[in-house]
Amino acid sequence: MDKFDQYKRLIRLGIAGVEILIETLFFAFVWLSLYNGQMRNPYENKGNLMMIGFYMLYLVVFIYMYGGMKYAYYKKGQLILSQTLGTLIANAVIYLQIIMVFGMFPFPIVWPIFALLGVEFLVILVVNQITDQVVKRIFPPRKLLLVCDLELKDNLIRKLSGRKDLYEISKCVSAKEPLYKLQMEVQSCDAMMLYGLEEQKRNILLKYCYERSIRIYVAPEITDILLRGADKVHSFDTPFLLLRNYGLSFEQRIVKRLMDISLSGILLLIGAPFMVLTALAIKLEDKGPVLFRQERVTANGRKFFIYKFRSMIVDAEKHGAQFSSKNDSRITKVGKFIRATRLDELPQLLNIIKGDMSIVGPRPERQQYIEEFCKETPEFIYRLKVKAGLTGYAQIYGKYNTTPLDKLKLDLMYIETYSILSDIRLIFLTLKIMFTKESTEGVEDGQNHA
Repeated sequence: MDKFDQYKRLIRLGIAGVEILIETLFFAFVWLSLYNGQMRNPYENKGNLMMIGFYMLYLVVFIYMYGGMKYAYYKKGQLILSQTLGTLIANAVIYLQIIMVFGMFPFPIVWPIFALLGVEFLVILVVNQITDQVVKRIFPPRKLLLVCDLELKDNLIRKLSGRKDLYEISKCVSAKEPLYKLQMEVQSCDAMMLYGLEEQKRNILLKYCYERSIRIYVAPEITDILLRGADKVHSFDTPFLLLRNYGLSFEQRIVKRLMDISLSGILLLIGAPFMVLTALAIKLEDKGPVLFRQERVTANGRKFFIYKFRSMIVDAEKHGAQFSSKNDSRITKVGKFIRATRLDELPQLLNIIKGDMSIVGPRPERQQYIEEFCKETPEFIYRLKVKAGLTGYAQIYGKYNTTPLDKLKLDLMYIETYSILSDIRLIFLTLKIMFTKESTEGVEDGQNHA
């Protein structure tokens, strides 16, 4: 184990703590010098400490939610984006709180909050610039022994090549190699990664690495993910795991539906001006229809028509259904913009109010694609255990060109560990992927994808 590795979380916490403390000090200055004095009854010491404490709490919660504390894990650009979004939301929440404590009209001036955000953005840039090189030096890439089915090797190496700051593939070995050879090979590496390995051999390697405290990355099988959502049963002295296998409970579906109706209604009101402008832009570009309607499949195989703002030419599928590819000539100029900003998805709020979809859930597929994917991965049908969603786990942690099997695994992780809190967290994280180009990538020629 690297001598600094055991302190990684502490170092992350320390760096994030310094940054949050600096931002809090700037807010304290803004509050004490500009806002508190404008109140009819200014706060004394305890009231001021309460406001400053709340602001620090908001920073911690939202920066943590967006992964802004994951130094030596996220790239510098991702950290800056995560911390900026967390800070932006913290500032919005504290401004609403300031409005409430003022308790009078006119509202407190808003420009200090924007000025504060500008200063905090500079703090974020400086802190990340300083820590980036230091963290890279303290935590160099791990030497990785890659054990996989050689037919899957290229796809995995392509993914790992995007994170050379974290992983360095020292050797790639076929999963068909004898067990004793794999055990010998891992001794010269920092970690082992298993991908597409036969179950019995995988389990022996897991125990081997566990006994010797060797780090191991494992691509989970579908059964592993199903077990992850199981309940512990202690009715006997023999431990059992209980899998109910019916998706969400009745109570969860009721609460989720109430949240869907209320939140989609609010989003429709907020998004109405953007929807009107988007509709006008589409109409002015080529005079074609504004909305695009397409049959999709939701929970239990029920079919419905999904609504989107049209982002392609009118006869985009005159030669049959096909996925969007990189530099797709069918996408209009307005379409490129609304896809990049996710404005094309806004009409699906109507689908949510109708009950066809939920705010969060697996993205709805077309019937013909479900049938096609099920030929290769029969378990793809498991995604229909819950209602389709506007956003979802696979949309946040995957990409447009993620393979069907990997998307299925991501969606199952959501279904098997579902909670209302996870829905709220995924809704906030959706704001982050709106600024992430990778999630809208087209597919490569010949690539199988969902």
